[in-house]
Amino acid sequence: MRHRRGRPSLGPVTSVLWLRRDLRRRDLPALGAATEATADRTVLPLFVVDPALAGGAGRARLDALREALTAAQESFDGALVVRVGRPEDVVPQVVREAGAGSVHVSGETTPYGRRRDERVAAALRDQDVPLVATGSPYAVTPGRVRTSAGDPYRVFTPFSRAWREHGWRGPAADPPGVRWVRRVESEALDDALGTDPGAGAPAEAASAGAAHDPATPAGEATALEAWAEFLDDGLAGYADHRDRPDLEGTSRLSTALKLGTVHPRTLLADVAAHPAAGTEGARTFVTELCWREFYADVLWHAPGSAWADWRDLGLRYDDPAADPDAAAALDAWRVGRTGYPFVDAGMRQLLATGWMHNRVRMVTASFLVKDLHLWWVHGARHFMTHLRDGDLASNSHGWQWVAGTGTDAAPYFRVFNPVTQGRRFDPDGVFVRRWVPELRHLPGARAHEPWTTPDGDAEGYPGRIVDHGAAREEALARYRDARG
Repeated sequence: MRHRRGRPSLGPVTSVLWLRRDLRRRDLPALGAATEATADRTVLPLFVVDPALAGGAGRARLDALREALTAAQESFDGALVVRVGRPEDVVPQVVREAGAGSVHVSGETTPYGRRRDERVAAALRDQDVPLVATGSPYAVTPGRVRTSAGDPYRVFTPFSRAWREHGWRGPAADPPGVRWVRRVESEALDDALGTDPGAGAPAEAASAGAAHDPATPAGEATALEAWAEFLDDGLAGYADHRDRPDLEGTSRLSTALKLGTVHPRTLLADVAAHPAAGTEGARTFVTELCWREFYADVLWHAPGSAWADWRDLGLRYDDPAADPDAAAALDAWRVGRTGYPFVDAGMRQLLATGWMHNRVRMVTASFLVKDLHLWWVHGARHFMTHLRDGDLASNSHGWQWVAGTGTDAAPYFRVFNPVTQGRRFDPDGVFVRRWVPELRHLPGARAHEPWTTPDGDAEGYPGRIVDHGAAREEALARYRDARG
């Protein structure tokens, strides 16, 4: 693949802007490169629905993609072409139809994305058309931040320091004089992505609290509106409120970052220019962006780390495929019927909305691995299926952090207590009652321990499937055995 310094010579031909994780019009370096590559500045924006990726996505992720593509169609003045098929087949075909002389992309960093781009580049070479990568979905492209010895970082804190010292460019300027190509046929989104947006959430989860839960914006315009509101109302208090699922203390931009409808470089520039830039809230927000970049860097250097974690191979996990009790526990966790309200509220929020608060993600993940003794991959796959913001690097490495394995893992002996976590971060039980209607008759913090109240199960809430204290001791014993 050729990078920007190898840009093809100017000519009176169209260039193709192949969008992937960069479904936006602003702050898009690849658009500038595509515009500059032709004498008359004509560009054809293209998105390819890749069956290899779309086939593994749940309804929530496809709905988010639909929203982002609908917004992108408007941003690109109706010129966005959508096609379905293998990119190595579709991209060369669109190049022929458009008479294009180059294809421009934001550089890809995931294992599959890198392999895919190599296949497309090889197919385009047969037409003497280069695939030109400019920029990436990250403020600092994975692989660039290294130790003084030239090695990748394996621990977050030193990576964070080096990442900040490295710095990043400002947002890319909007290229003037772009002319859109409109002579290439596009498929309708309903045909490309299916016609049943929002289908698939269990009725119990969908009816619980979704009507009161704000959506995570996916399209560029709505994401920027949400960002502007967060800057004014949420940034300064972010450090204090980000762990409270009962409050609106987060930016909810994870879906927009995943789809690239906003770029982290834009967010960092806005934070730096904001009056609250010097607050603890602003510093914490930048650190959270850095976690996303760290996990992408880990995946860049260790492509196999997404699903295969060598450090947990010695652990003894229960097997849902062979153990009926383990299978039942996994099913109860998936649908939010474990008997632990804070866990169940989060799992139902996920099924109903395609999103879960980050603090609750950690608690539900800990419960699966250290209370139910199930392999973290079962949970990571469930999350990737149902999350609107399902990001391979952040999801898989976040799960490994909770499991106490992998790069920069939390200590293996850290086991989140679902009751303590609920009382601390949802002190009045607001979040639990929003998503677990069977507990709405219990006031205040009583909703976190319904088994202590005579009528706690009066509305059908299930009993606890495990005893947390005993499960914790069992988990610690297994970890000690695995460590020799």
